Amino acid sequence: MTERWTPTSWRSKPAKHVPTDYPDQVVVERVENDLRRMPPLVFAGEARRLKSLLGDVAQGNAFLLQGGDCAESFKEFHADNIRDTFRLILQMAVVLTFSGGKPVVKVGRIAGQFAKPRSEPIETIDGVTLPSYRGDNINGMAFEASERTPDPERLLKAYGQASATLNLLRAFAQGGYADLHNIHRWTLGFVDGSPQGARYRELSDKISESLAFMAAIGVTPESHPGMKQVEFFTSHEALLLGFEESMTRVDSTSGDWYDTSAHMLWIGERTRQLDGAHVEFMRGVKNPIGCKVGPTMEPDDLLRLIDVLNPANEPGRLTLIGRFGADKVAERLPRLMQATKRAGRSVIWSTDPMHGNTLKASTGYKTRPFDRILAEVKGFVDVAEAEGVHPGGVHLEMTGQNVTECLGGARALTEGDLADRYHTHCDPRLNGEQALELAFLVAERLKAGRDGLRAAS
Repeated sequence: MTERWTPTSWRSKPAKHVPTDYPDQVVVERVENDLRRMPPLVFAGEARRLKSLLGDVAQGNAFLLQGGDCAESFKEFHADNIRDTFRLILQMAVVLTFSGGKPVVKVGRIAGQFAKPRSEPIETIDGVTLPSYRGDNINGMAFEASERTPDPERLLKAYGQASATLNLLRAFAQGGYADLHNIHRWTLGFVDGSPQGARYRELSDKISESLAFMAAIGVTPESHPGMKQVEFFTSHEALLLGFEESMTRVDSTSGDWYDTSAHMLWIGERTRQLDGAHVEFMRGVKNPIGCKVGPTMEPDDLLRLIDVLNPANEPGRLTLIGRFGADKVAERLPRLMQATKRAGRSVIWSTDPMHGNTLKASTGYKTRPFDRILAEVKGFVDVAEAEGVHPGGVHLEMTGQNVTECLGGARALTEGDLADRYHTHCDPRLNGEQALELAFLVAERLKAGRDGLRAAS
């Protein structure tokens, strides 16, 4: 791609999964113009800071934890839900930091993760056919014609919700809620109440010993305020390009273009066409970006995509988020990692163990078995270590709420349990206990790899 990039140049390219059936295009243009006048949701300096931290991940010196809702909703917008997801990410990060021996970069799928590409554009129930639900910033979930009709005004409501969410997240991150001792006390509660608690108690005890030692030598939240604060960043899939274009601004300090809707954006598996609108848009913004990579990706195609999205080979610019499925990761991932390593491409390899492990239960609910999710993470780490590549992160759909959407875990949720608290608007999410349990299990695997490297040296 040699043509000049502008925030609007994507409009000359084919755009998949971008709604074209708004009843009145004049209203769409008016909403997009309104958004152009809105304050940025994030700042270019914050995006640059995240890119710097991700540069450490790319060089093998840190780990990326990215997680949150499958799709945020207007109905479930509540301070408690934001708090619980934020707290869960911090708890997981403490566990992963201690076992991995590396800092964890914390990025939420939050404050903008509304729209979702769908396999089918329409849905038929009892002989009635309507557009599929595509996320609350496009249409409504209720199976009614008025709800399923795309409404551009929803973009303004999504902007307002994202703004309020970010305001609360910043208060939590900087106002003392993220005190390391509080986070660990919350985790101890999980360990004490978990059926698998004994398995995780050794690690928790070691964290407690470390905190006690630090306090004994005078390293406390009072003496080191950084222990009460965290850096927390937001991300979402850049699907609705009209919205992303409207939020793209020139940074006054650098003269570069940044998408100010989130610190990090990613391209989905369905929209990563080399000549498509999403790749065209994302190549021009200076935010750190991600790209989902699935089992159909070929090594040469991946290298061409990397060259377009990260032509300067900048560490921290591009995260490749593998989503293969537990049964395909060992077969399909190695040659992709081999290609990026052989070609000297500076990328982060992360794993999304959710999307390739979705099935329909006999009760009709879409679900994901915990064992398959864990198996894909383990397979990802195994392949990375075998190829001499840093297993850079995990990307999870999860919630701090006590939902029953994924099978298994320490409490062994069954298909019969799914109906109890199945609240997702789109795909099934790990609940708080399952996500923290996964963090402990991944921590065990990372610690084993670290201990193996020490023994080998």
